[in-house]
Amino acid sequence: MEIRVLKYFLAVVREESITKAAEVLHITQPTLSRQMSQLEEEVGVKLFRRGTRKIVLTNEGMLLRRRAEEIIALSDKTMQELLAQEEQVEGIITIGAGELSAMEQIAELCGTFREKYPHVRFDFYTATADVVKEQIERGSVDIGILLEPISMEKFEYIRLTGTERWVVLMRRDDPLAQFEEIRAFQLEGLPLVLPRRLNLQGELANWFGDRFEHMNIAYTGNLTTNIALLVQRGYGYSITLEGSLPFRERTEIVSRPLYPPLSASVAFAWKREQPMSAATRKFIEHARSLLAAEHP
Repeated sequence: MEIRVLKYFLAVVREESITKAAEVLHITQPTLSRQMSQLEEEVGVKLFRRGTRKIVLTNEGMLLRRRAEEIIALSDKTMQELLAQEEQVEGIITIGAGELSAMEQIAELCGTFREKYPHVRFDFYTATADVVKEQIERGSVDIGILLEPISMEKFEYIRLTGTERWVVLMRRDDPLAQFEEIRAFQLEGLPLVLPRRLNLQGELANWFGDRFEHMNIAYTGNLTTNIALLVQRGYGYSITLEGSLPFRERTEIVSRPLYPPLSASVAFAWKREQPMSAATRKFIEHARSLLAAEHP
């Protein structure tokens, strides 16, 4: 399966037409049609349902689309890294992270690094630690800002300063907003929004203790921006990280910390013994230097 053919396939998917895709690719329609037929023969399944107006993907076609996008992105990234020269550090460093206050430290690292190497560009990928970890293992992400607990046996890492504090997100006019801290018993019976990550649910279950089995878990999610809409409309109380909140509109929504306090550490991580570009290698050195200065 050639990269070129996968790019042809994605062009057909985008245009929903072999004729239109052929025009975009500057090849003839019969040539592209033959390539798609050969691709279906090679993978052994039907990829398209050819309607009267447009081409629609089969389930197998949708799977190939996702994998083709990943393969091409990884191929492009590899080419960029191979073309980067050691004497002039350039290229793209991909950083995967959740919505964390630790990103303030990462912003500082990126800004000071680009002062030294202005030809480097940073690409930020926002997802949960489990997803970021998976992308690092695939080679699609260079550096992960990982909220613990998470297995680090395949990674090298630097633990960042500070911790992420857990809070309850609620409407400003909610009765609980009058309290400075929120205890487990106050949340019994209320519709809760928990993080999607099972490891984090386990941390919260430990905090709730025996009360956890009586909690009304109405929603789970992984991005506070979307979850906050539920809270804003009074449909739930989100237990989330304080670091994900600084840019939220505060006129209708407030946060209160859990008591006893619950917090989590964050690691700056990369895959052990992973080939990397000169830019990524130097960025890790830069991070080690600056973070070591914060921990003399």
